[in-house]
Amino acid sequence: LDAVTGLSGSGPAYVFLMIEGLADGGVRAGLPRDVALALAAQTVMGSAKMVLETGRHPGSLKDMVTSPGGTTIAGVHSLEKSGIRAAMMDAVAAAAGRATELSKL
Repeated sequence: LDAVTGLSGSGPAYVFLMIEGLADGGVRAGLPRDVALALAAQTVMGSAKMVLETGRHPGSLKDMVTSPGGTTIAGVHSLEKSGIRAAMMDAVAAAAGRATELSKL
């Protein structure tokens, strides 16, 4: 149950951070805040819907939208250099660990 708490219970906060970061990136690139936020939220919703509806692995879906030498692979490379996967895994593990600690109080 602690793993569920770490992933699904705390996960919305992680996704909100991701949406906020995407929106901030859109603003940095010149979009108005409201447009950037709407695009970021719609992007996350559409991407999640694709995972659920297609049953395909997220890596496969990522590959489908990533062109060789294109803009998406440039962004993916930047995220990977920043350790995005490890950060997400660490967040789930930290929340699950904290849930375990709290259950013992």
